[in-house]
Amino acid sequence: MEKEINLNADAAIEYVESNVKNYDLLEISFNRVFVPGEVLDISPFENDGVKGVRVLIKMNGKTIRETVELDLMEIKDDIIEIRHITEETSTVLVIEED
Repeated sequence: MEKEINLNADAAIEYVESNVKNYDLLEISFNRVFVPGEVLDISPFENDGVKGVRVLIKMNGKTIRETVELDLMEIKDDIIEIRHITEETSTVLVIEED
């Protein structure tokens, strides 16, 4: 069963940091980019007092570059939707404007 949650971008990033585990599937739609794949690592970090979250994704299909690292804080203003898929559930995070 798929569940849909409407959140602002900051709350969606907090959801990813708290709920997404290695080997879950994540589909991130931002700007005009769609990044589907398996999560290899999630790394919270802080740089000059600014909090961030990096997600390393092994993309589905055959591409030139199979793994992609995204800094969610860097793209947060462009995120449209995030789909989190586990063996048990599928959750769609729809990003709303603040």
